[in-house]
Amino acid sequence: MIGSAKQQGTNVYVYSETGGFMFNKTGTLVGYTSNTVTVKQGGTTYVYGEHGEIKSTR
Repeated sequence: MIGSAKQQGTNVYVYSETGGFMFNKTGTLVGYTSNTVTVKQGGTTYVYGEHGEIKSTR
């Protein structure tokens, strides 16, 4: 499960509930839940799952 997501420069870093690094993406952090991280890249918003896979775009 996702514990936190943090914006650092142009990257978003995602960490587990125990603080372990899970994955990172380039873009602007929109928000996160325990299961997803939402990142805006240009004009597209991506929703990523716990393993960094794209769940949806808008």
